[in-house]
Amino acid sequence: MRILYDSKAAQYKTPFGTLRTGENCVLHISIPRTSGATGVRLVLENCDGAPVGDYPFAPERQEEDYVFYRCELSLAERGLYYYWFYVTKSEGGFRLFKQGDGTNMEAGEKWQLSVIPSDFTVPDYARGAVMYQIMPDRFCKRGDCDLTDKLRPYTIHENWNETPEYRPDENGTVWNKDFFGGNFNGIREKLPYLQQLGVGILYLNPVFMAYSNHRYDTADYKRPDPMLGTEQDFRDLCDEAHRRGIRVILDGVFSHTGSNSVYFDADGVFGGGAVSDPDSPYRKWYRFSHYPDQYEAWWGIRTLPCVEELEESYLNYIIEDEDSVVAHWLALGADGFRLDVVDELPNEFVLRLKKRIRQINPEALLLGEVWEDASNKRAYSVSRRYFVDAELDSVMNYPWRTAILNYVTGADDGQGFGAAVMTIAENYPPQVLACVMNHLGTHDTPRILTILGDCFYGPKEEKAERYLSANVRALAIAKLKRAAFLQFTLPGMPSIYYGDEAGMEGFEDPFCRRCYPWGAEDTDLQAYYTALCHMKNTLAVLKNGDVRVTQAGGGRIAFTRSDGNTTAMIYVNQSDKPWLVSGGAMAFGCNTDFDGAAYTLQKDGFCILLTQQ
Repeated sequence: MRILYDSKAAQYKTPFGTLRTGENCVLHISIPRTSGATGVRLVLENCDGAPVGDYPFAPERQEEDYVFYRCELSLAERGLYYYWFYVTKSEGGFRLFKQGDGTNMEAGEKWQLSVIPSDFTVPDYARGAVMYQIMPDRFCKRGDCDLTDKLRPYTIHENWNETPEYRPDENGTVWNKDFFGGNFNGIREKLPYLQQLGVGILYLNPVFMAYSNHRYDTADYKRPDPMLGTEQDFRDLCDEAHRRGIRVILDGVFSHTGSNSVYFDADGVFGGGAVSDPDSPYRKWYRFSHYPDQYEAWWGIRTLPCVEELEESYLNYIIEDEDSVVAHWLALGADGFRLDVVDELPNEFVLRLKKRIRQINPEALLLGEVWEDASNKRAYSVSRRYFVDAELDSVMNYPWRTAILNYVTGADDGQGFGAAVMTIAENYPPQVLACVMNHLGTHDTPRILTILGDCFYGPKEEKAERYLSANVRALAIAKLKRAAFLQFTLPGMPSIYYGDEAGMEGFEDPFCRRCYPWGAEDTDLQAYYTALCHMKNTLAVLKNGDVRVTQAGGGRIAFTRSDGNTTAMIYVNQSDKPWLVSGGAMAFGCNTDFDGAAYTLQKDGFCILLTQQ
């Protein structure tokens, strides 16, 4: 007989998941009477493995073969903790660790417990909102912009449908200096489309003045890139978006700048930069090992020199000054920021930025790029405090993306999906989970249809011209519909990468960054995404409900969302056998039959059943 404890089950731990400072937590553990145990205690450690507490359990009752023990604790200090149990016997004892959803003697993992601030809140509008990500150069162009100050050299494609330049020069460098001319006015013109689709938050890849088309090499934080338009154009975009109920967040690239920038000025374009002027006030922003030609660069890319984020003048410029970078763009109408490579930004920097934007706009949203479980992320040997210090409202949810793709492609029979969903649900604060960014594709990944339909690993020359055949594309779209159904029914903000809803294809950068195919969209897929957005926007339980996986394996997935008023039961069947489900009225479904009493999910069928409480 095994010792019984499952941190995800209410009979063993309440509340579920994270704790607020000072909040009471009740734990139960069941130990076989035949084990010879005389007691049990919980050993609490901080994120660095140092013990910080020892909490005894008291025997509560006996039932047949088990003795049930109970413990209460509350923690005043926010932080990331881990715990395990020590079971005492008349002679000695043994340690008890986590193994799957159960326990194991002397080997296994420790249970995680995050304690978050009692006043941690996120903007209400972000809970379950539909997000739409746009790479500004590639979405829509309307009118011509004044390119007098555009950093040179650059080229502009004559044909909107051309493939972005991917070929390196004679030195092996890809300069990303080819543009299509997408701009603020083009995005503003398409706001009616985005509103009709059901978008609530618009996330724009960098718009700051830069040399490259992706604009992650900032040249001037306080100027929009001339190719995009003027500050007034951006203000007009935000004003119109707000009139349509859409918020706008910007990409904040604060761990590095461009080498061709006001601040570094390696090419001597601006004057007064760290390289062009030895007495520059910006010189101490950068990490020179030998001035001026040897310096720390992001991932060794010399056009992206790293900055000293905690240099006071940099903090003031980006965050604290009256017209700091974040204050400047919020005043123009931005509603928040997505922090690029947030794990490379010091905790103090992120926390100060969060406090500042909330002072300016109490509803400003701060989202971070994290590729792993953000609750226990360590970077550069430092434990990140995204949630335990309420630094971030949301993060990109790559763990769930991986789980969804593994399931719909058949690499996982559902067990991995179930484990991934409940791990993130347990580790993330519920308010973060409600607005976590759930994406299937971004500017950093191949297009989702290509992933689902083509495993080609050949050279870029072939990838540039490679598209799915009609039959393969149809199968990939069917998988995408199941993947998007899961994306939209899980907690958080489902994020659409521009054009995924229109059926765009493409391998890695730059093929995943082609221009939106206006006039050549897959209208059936667009209609499907519109229906998903409507479902997400109108079913409150999908915005605010908790999540519990009830079945995962054998090709089948079932989980519930409940908000105390409504329970949504979500089913997906990828097994070869039909699956009979019942217990509510269907709100959304595919490949599902109804006999008047129950629903039958055929292979690749899925549905949502609703019940009122």
